[in-house]
Amino acid sequence: MGTHVIKMPDIGEGIAEVELSQWHVKVGDLVVEDQVLADVMTDKAMVDIPSPVHGKVIALGGQPGEVMAVGSVLISIEVEGAGNLKESAAPAPAKEAPVAPKVEAVVESKPAAAAPRPAAVCQGPMVAREADERPLASPAVRKHALDLGIQLRLVRGTGPAGRVLHEDLDAYLAQGQSNASAPVAAAYAQRNDEEQIQVIGMRRKIAQRMQDATQRAAHFSYVEEIDVTAIEELRAHLNEKHGASRGKLTLLPFLVRALVVALRDFPQMNARYDDEAQVITRLGAVHVGVATQSDVGLMVPVVRHAEARSLWDSAAEISRLATAARNGKASRDELSGSTITLTSLGALGGIVSTPVLNLPEVAIVGVNKIVERPMVVKGQVVIRKMMNLSSSFDHRVVDGMDAALFIQAIRGLLEQPATLFVE
Repeated sequence: MGTHVIKMPDIGEGIAEVELSQWHVKVGDLVVEDQVLADVMTDKAMVDIPSPVHGKVIALGGQPGEVMAVGSVLISIEVEGAGNLKESAAPAPAKEAPVAPKVEAVVESKPAAAAPRPAAVCQGPMVAREADERPLASPAVRKHALDLGIQLRLVRGTGPAGRVLHEDLDAYLAQGQSNASAPVAAAYAQRNDEEQIQVIGMRRKIAQRMQDATQRAAHFSYVEEIDVTAIEELRAHLNEKHGASRGKLTLLPFLVRALVVALRDFPQMNARYDDEAQVITRLGAVHVGVATQSDVGLMVPVVRHAEARSLWDSAAEISRLATAARNGKASRDELSGSTITLTSLGALGGIVSTPVLNLPEVAIVGVNKIVERPMVVKGQVVIRKMMNLSSSFDHRVVDGMDAALFIQAIRGLLEQPATLFVE
């Protein structure tokens, strides 16, 4: 028998240390080749660490939340056979997936009992939790469960650490489970439970970035009301005519197009500010970050060269990146390099928001929900579809008047959608 020691991999990009975010195994577990052992967090993305061998976990090299140097011991696995110092590689990544890390292994001879291969475990979609137990789930999943009338404590989570995913809700419904059997009295029972949640991994990165942004940038926000009746009519027409062959359009690709056109006259918004070097870099390429909620937190995948994309091209790329981010498959390159950010809470968009800048960018455009309201148009009261844009800017770089004119330009483009395509 021997011990296979897996060291913290070299993630690349000159990264010397990473945060151990989560273990997927514990001491005594039997693992198979390619099974995910742990998640580690870089400054830009979460990376899975797979096992290159079959065996039994005999030691863990760190605790979640610990920052570990590249090359330090991550995990030790007992394996059959013995060998000398060697290097092994993680499975090759699929196209568009994050680059799989290189892992370094040391095999040491030592007597030990044979480790049997682990057996497959099947889990059903339902699990019984205590009435006061709060299952892990993202806000989007909790809202989805509320809309479906599902009690999350009855749903088995298949995500990391038992986190309930959207797919788990679907599986629960498919099994025909009902919350009717849950005692009504439980809703009125006194509760004295407390829950402490360690801020690690993606949540710690988000907290650090938000704190850094609010401390370093001089935020100011500007809110403008937009009549989106015409753009919604155009979107519905295009979906009816081309939806089956080109895919359905949401409002987001129209907003991306409006950003691209408006930035031609307001290049100071498509910029990055290096406050240490006191240098503003204006960019010709428009790389639009699209804030996306995932089960592990907020991510900002980037639609690169939005200035060169059609509506459907933008729509397809937004959909692809959002899916990759929600599934934890977005690569580091796909999560970096934005020049301006678009953020939207969809149907939960509210009336007004105050988005936080995605440093080192100097502008972020926030989209609120669309509502029908009576409006006075040419002296007549008519029902129109209205939406607010709640946007924030870095006052160190952007003047208030310029910000207002920029948003007014976007407003004009969306209210007269033909101008989006007039060169």
